Amino acid sequence: MCYSVKIDSDKNHFYFLVFFFRFTSVLFKHTFTLMPFYHTLGNIPPKRHTTFDNPQGGLYQEELFGTSGFVGKSSLIYHLYPPTVVSEIKMIKDVTPKIAIEKNMKAMSFQGFSIPQGEEYLESRKTLFVNSDLKIGLAAPGHFSQEYFYRNSDADEMLFIHKGSGKLRTMYGSLDFAYGDYLIIPQGTTYQIDFDNEDNRILFVESASEIMPPKSYRNNFGQFLEQSPICERDFRLPKDLKTHDEKGEFKVISKKQGVLWEYTHSNHPFDAIGWDGYNYPYAFSIHDFEPITGRIHMPPPIHQQWEAEGFVVCSFVPRMYDYHPKAIPAPYHHSNIDSEELLYYVDGDFMSRNNIHKGQITLHPGGIPHGPHPGAIERSVGKTHTEELAVMIDPFKPVMITEEAMKLQVDDYYKSWLTN
Repeated sequence: MCYSVKIDSDKNHFYFLVFFFRFTSVLFKHTFTLMPFYHTLGNIPPKRHTTFDNPQGGLYQEELFGTSGFVGKSSLIYHLYPPTVVSEIKMIKDVTPKIAIEKNMKAMSFQGFSIPQGEEYLESRKTLFVNSDLKIGLAAPGHFSQEYFYRNSDADEMLFIHKGSGKLRTMYGSLDFAYGDYLIIPQGTTYQIDFDNEDNRILFVESASEIMPPKSYRNNFGQFLEQSPICERDFRLPKDLKTHDEKGEFKVISKKQGVLWEYTHSNHPFDAIGWDGYNYPYAFSIHDFEPITGRIHMPPPIHQQWEAEGFVVCSFVPRMYDYHPKAIPAPYHHSNIDSEELLYYVDGDFMSRNNIHKGQITLHPGGIPHGPHPGAIERSVGKTHTEELAVMIDPFKPVMITEEAMKLQVDDYYKSWLTN
């Protein structure tokens, strides 16, 4: 990128430099945060921002679905009708989580499977932990009402499917999902979910920034490195684009600033006939994460699955243990000096904890040490492998604990390291 600019004064020179560095800092910030592959479905014109004739008359309607002021991820979508035709907007309710504990320095645990099953999707979502970067919660939906569509205009969403299966439907196409899948849904994406049955459990994260695969796993071109535990073949992209040519009243519930708003659209939200770009929902199975192992115990960053500006997500999967003859497979005691640690237990025997159940969450706050439960270190010596499955979320800022979380609290968890 080269510029030839005549500067008439020191003041103008200063303002130019401020603008130049601000612009390039935003540009380069996003250079390596794109998904490493381009995707397209349906019909698109050979050149963007040009006429695209609808055989039924008129033009197809182009929409740029993008982020970060035109320098982030984006996709170009071609609709049958303008996506802006709205007949009514009304506020439904404020769903801002009610905080029970604003400041916490106590190790805590929560029984996630205590959340009742069978509720409708939005009603079932219980936010448990909050900071300015993310919200973490659980849901146990029995169904997704077909009376509305949903979009989170506040955040990217990560849905981890602990129990259940079904289909995520968007204007980009559909994604089949099952036990162990992560669904990454970009901010502002309108969607519906078809569940196969009523027995569903979901761990969800709402992120104020983009949720992406770690940059450390990729080269300068965005391609995953040979030593990365994930690769392009592991990602499942939208398929089976279905164009809905329907008019009527279509309710889209949009969440913005913690408030649910109901938009009544005159056209079906999934009326796209084609699209291309980098900004779209996708799926990744935790079972496709390939663990990194070593002769001695490896630190948690080797388990990293996703990253955002204020947190990381790790996948703990079945793997061989450390193979040094005197290796201690159990994690060493460590202090979370600059992050919280939330561990969601999915399946298997998590050897560093005693009396842990599926769906349980442990919270170890930043600034204090934590480590294996009594006896875990000794039990781990000589073990050759583990079948554990868990999702770890490390926020870099302290989280506040909601009233919904306190309904699930395990009493006196912080005392569980005491020995008789």
